[in-house]
Amino acid sequence: MTPFAIATPQRILFGRGEAAKAPALIRTFGPRGIIVHGANPARAQWLIGALQAAGCNVLALACTTEPTLPMLQDALTQARPFHPDWVAAIGGGATLDLGKALAALIPAPGGPMDHLEVVGKALPLSVAPLPFIAIPTTAGTGAEATKNAVIGLPDHGRKVSLRDDRMLARIALIDPALTDGTPRATTLASGLDAITQVIEPFVSSKATPFTDALTAPAIPQGIRALKRLMEAEDPPARDALAYVSLTGGIALANAGLGAVHGLAGVIGGLTPAPHGAICGALLSPILRLNRAKATGDTAQRLDQVFHHIAAILGGRPENAPTTLAQWAKNAGLPGLTAQGLPPALHRETAEAALTSSSMKGNPVPLTTQDLIQALEAAA
Repeated sequence: MTPFAIATPQRILFGRGEAAKAPALIRTFGPRGIIVHGANPARAQWLIGALQAAGCNVLALACTTEPTLPMLQDALTQARPFHPDWVAAIGGGATLDLGKALAALIPAPGGPMDHLEVVGKALPLSVAPLPFIAIPTTAGTGAEATKNAVIGLPDHGRKVSLRDDRMLARIALIDPALTDGTPRATTLASGLDAITQVIEPFVSSKATPFTDALTAPAIPQGIRALKRLMEAEDPPARDALAYVSLTGGIALANAGLGAVHGLAGVIGGLTPAPHGAICGALLSPILRLNRAKATGDTAQRLDQVFHHIAAILGGRPENAPTTLAQWAKNAGLPGLTAQGLPPALHRETAEAALTSSSMKGNPVPLTTQDLIQALEAAA
């Protein structure tokens, strides 16, 4: 058996009602901390109030959009003089990424560009991050279980990662009740991201027996749960999708991703479209492209994915990418052009994606022309 390693958050708590444990758990890391929350601060007020009641001095910072380098630098300017003992983030994947980046960089002697990949120096962290506690309120990115934070660089038109094994959360607390009532469009986009993030590690060239054990059962579970949530609000489906999201985060931290995320990282720097919506539009074309080039075990794995799609969404297995794309469109997912990526940028996007870290996990080699073909199909 090929050697492999396992990287996960230090402690994972999953289940309805588990969020109530957050204040006491966070307090164990010290009396001063930062809470990063989303655009609506009211959703984090219960946590902030409980921590203050427990004697904590809390600095609250908002993450109103997917994090950018200027946003991160501004947050660091506010956070460093506060001298926090810990950073907790409660919100969607963007909020968790900003919190994770702050936890890593507050103790660091340099700035973000010393450590960001692709456009920065990509230096390893010289000082261990502060304890990071992740509390997701959407089911999609799996950011509560990953060892990287994605940061947008508007001046470069790219989204790149800050990455270190020590950036894994000390506590990942996933309470599916926090995702109840998520708006339909957000549920669709984030759910497609969650599904992508169990499919790509399953077919990845870096898959391991450990990640296979997580992703193989999660693929049909995620498709079934998202289908149900497009029909009606359903707590058991919310539970299932939250679990699939967590699974995807663990899997991608250990087996990487593929061409969907390779392209999505570039597109995310060119358009304000939600990351999950971008992934959802690209998933079907990349599945089709990978299957056309795959042989052996990779072909068998992709065939398993195709069979799951057909069994849940209908149609013949060989037509699964088309079935999935049509289902997502009917559910309200826009194509890439409507999301803000004009066809004139397809070649530039494809060329940039080939250099991304996510592309290293794609199960088959792809060319610039292959990626342009996928972008055209997702338009």
